[in-house]
Amino acid sequence: MEYVHEINPQAVMRGYGQELNPESYAICKADMLIKGQEVSNIKLGNTLSNDQLHTGKFDYMLSNPPFGVDWKKIEQTIKDEHTQKGFAGRFGPGLPRVSDGSLLFLLHLISKLHDAAAGGARIGIILNGSPLFTGGAGSGESEIRRYVLEADLLEAIVALPTDMFYNTGIATYVWILSNKKAAERKGKVQLINSVNLCSKMRKSLGSKRNVMEEDDIATITRAFGAFEAIKARELDKPNDQKSNRGRQSENPKTAPAKTFASKIFPTHAFGYRRITIERPLRLSYQFSDARLAECRYVPGALNAAMQWIYQEYSSWEGKTWTDAEDCQHYGDVVEHEEAIRRYFKTHFSELKEAQTKDLLDRNLAGTKTGAAESQTTASRHRHQAI
Repeated sequence: MEYVHEINPQAVMRGYGQELNPESYAICKADMLIKGQEVSNIKLGNTLSNDQLHTGKFDYMLSNPPFGVDWKKIEQTIKDEHTQKGFAGRFGPGLPRVSDGSLLFLLHLISKLHDAAAGGARIGIILNGSPLFTGGAGSGESEIRRYVLEADLLEAIVALPTDMFYNTGIATYVWILSNKKAAERKGKVQLINSVNLCSKMRKSLGSKRNVMEEDDIATITRAFGAFEAIKARELDKPNDQKSNRGRQSENPKTAPAKTFASKIFPTHAFGYRRITIERPLRLSYQFSDARLAECRYVPGALNAAMQWIYQEYSSWEGKTWTDAEDCQHYGDVVEHEEAIRRYFKTHFSELKEAQTKDLLDRNLAGTKTGAAESQTTASRHRHQAI
């Protein structure tokens, strides 16, 4: 408010708000009283289930709702408003999953926009990444995003640096919405990547380790105000210091350059549909000598090694393996264990010792091929062995 009065001393500013937390509510009113502002319009209560400003329409709205908080306790109240009032209420476009009510706060603010004919309004809301990506086509989250885009309310999304808040270090985004878009912004959305526009704090405060300086904020403001696409440009920011504890890499990776960028997309670029394609199952059956011979080897990690052993040692020095049950030499590679191990070390280094032992055991060869394959026994047909 003070900033607006600096620009226009004749401006009349009135603050409205609603807060669920009693301590935050008290701090807000105390701060406004110190500044000589009207506090009767600040309400205490649940914004979603007990809107105490239900008749209000506003010019500018700012909100930082809780991230990832479920609304199960007020689920029935929200669903009743959605089903009974539809678009005449706040939640007509849809309802997100009960585990995250972030988009409900967004719909709440949208319902408070002054009509475009009366001058319109603008919203700034801080959300985590969940409202951007959660929910497939047709879900409640997707329908809400669809409504926002098709109504052409979204002006820009600004990706903020991590570690900006005292109680969480997750990635956060500022959504800027308006029903009074300028002509050049109509049908378009600006995405601003400012994740590197910050400086490290000398001393962390809880999870808050980064701070945005005035120049950083001005960079974002200018990019948004000019509505320009900016190719990734390198920032004059120092690289993050990495810990020198523990074993150090001989060839450390070069830290990527810190950049800032802005892109502009048409609103329809964010839309998609999920289509289920059903077709008959196609399997190929063929009985041939070549395919029947493949049954000799189990599939999976041991397959290639088993084939090599069979081709290399199925016949040597007059000894030949046969598929007969009374064959005395089938799978017997004890004499060649050292050579096989050397070959495995070079060509099948991913094999574990237990698997190698299975391959060398004429009775249990191929019985352990990993968690995805079933255990076999020595009594099974020798075609399951090497």
